[in-house]
Amino acid sequence: MTADPRPLVFITGASSGIGQALAARFYEAGWRLALVARRTAEVQAWAATQGYDAARLAVYGADVRDVDAITGAGRACMAAQGLPDVVIANAGISVGMDTAEFADLEVMRATFETNNIGLAATFHPFVRAMCARGSGALVGIASVAGVRGLPGHGAYCASKAAVVSYCESLRGECRPFGVKVVTLAPGYIDTPLTRENRYSMPFLMQPDAFADQAFRAIAAGASYRVIPWQMGVVAKLMRALPNFLFDRLLAGRPRKHRQGENR
Repeated sequence: MTADPRPLVFITGASSGIGQALAARFYEAGWRLALVARRTAEVQAWAATQGYDAARLAVYGADVRDVDAITGAGRACMAAQGLPDVVIANAGISVGMDTAEFADLEVMRATFETNNIGLAATFHPFVRAMCARGSGALVGIASVAGVRGLPGHGAYCASKAAVVSYCESLRGECRPFGVKVVTLAPGYIDTPLTRENRYSMPFLMQPDAFADQAFRAIAAGASYRVIPWQMGVVAKLMRALPNFLFDRLLAGRPRKHRQGENR
């Protein structure tokens, strides 16, 4: 029996939002899927509803905060489906925090464990094998929110700024071996994470539209891409603003809601 020659993508956070949209886009392009989520039954039910060929996908249960679980999922993927061509570390959380609240220090810990440690642990099983093969792409999902700190959003903004720096470091390490590291920075995407926001979200984008642009950016081997492009312009302007103007612009802006807080 010959191995399936179709390329393979490994995606975390595949049960909803961006992860699910990316899975659909890659499947439509003829790829095989390795999907990771805490809620595996939901992913399997969704795939069945879409009429996806069960021979072209596998679902692995793991919480990216559990390093043993997510690295184990990566190893299980390689044993069952082979070494992926693309690995997308998409799983992430977004919760507001107030540093004056002791309980919110735990929110920051959880955010970093998910958005940063979880991202590195997602990549870990594949890095050495990809470098030995001399090809592949590791994709980190950052955010425009990582460009500057937003009120009430300290944990998330800091974690996504760290994603950008981490992926930049990893890109330099992997480049000599032919492995690409792609950083994608979404703007506002209509997902369960953003629907809870209580402030305006310019250039709000649907997940399938984001997934289409992300697919093309990954195929092109882009080192860094803001999606949609309009938010890239906004991000550059925000980065260029002197602090006194940036602070004035954000004065009175609603804070990101905290865990358990009324929306």
